[in-house]
Formats: sequence, C-alpha cells, structure tokens
Amino acid sequence: MSDYEMMDKEEIYSKVLRAGRRTYFFDVRATKAGDYYLTITESKKFTNDDGSYHYKKHKIYLYKEDFTEFRDILAEMTDYIIEEKGEEVISERHQKDYKRENDFASQEGKTPEDTSKGPESFTDISFDDI
Repeated sequence: MSDYEMMDKEEIYSKVLRAGRRTYFFDVRATKAGDYYLTITESKKFTNDDGSYHYKKHKIYLYKEDFTEFRDILAEMTDYIIEEKGEEVISERHQKDYKRENDFASQEGKTPEDTSKGPESFTDISFDDI
C-alpha cells in the first residue's frame, strides 16, 4: 500500500477553519489498532520580503482518554476570556482606533522607554520560542 493510500485510510473525518492568516485543521485519524484520535493543526502563512511565502505548522494530538478534561478546561478558559474581555476583538488589526501603550505614551509626551516596566515585566512568548 502506498504512503498516499495509508494517509487516506488514516484520515476518517476532517473540518477546516480559516481565520485570516491562520487555518485550523481538525482531523479524526485512526491508530494502528483501529481506535480514533483527533489532531488539531494550526497553519500560519508568513510572507517573505521577496513576496514569496511559507507556512509554519503546529500540531496537537488529542486522544480519547483526554477528551473530557480537555473539553472542560477549554470551555472554562474560553468562558473566562469572554467574561473578562467580552466577545469584541481588541487588536490593531481588527480596530482602526486601537491604540497601543506606546501610542498613549507618545500622546502624553513620554518615550516608549519611559513606559517600560523593567526586566521583571511579562514578555510575550511564542510557541516558536519554546
């Protein structure tokens, strides 16, 4: 059996969610023993300076024994975010009048360095950094 036939046989059910530069793939696959598991793949498009592009992919394998806890924690975390921040998206990309912290500082005559909180402040970490 070819690799293509094996892959085709392994994928049981799929859904795709397109979200701007990101695409999420939800795939039900089969183990060698014939049981099912879920893979969730995030694919993000990046454009190079020369106009060409490439994709970075991250994949999560989720097995049946973890479904209940995963679903519970996901629901808890998404509910928390909606309760704390609402459903409106707050970002530069989604709102024309969005102001970054540095924009507020410059309006007040401060430089971005003046608003720095020092090395103990939180730093955003990407999955690519891990």
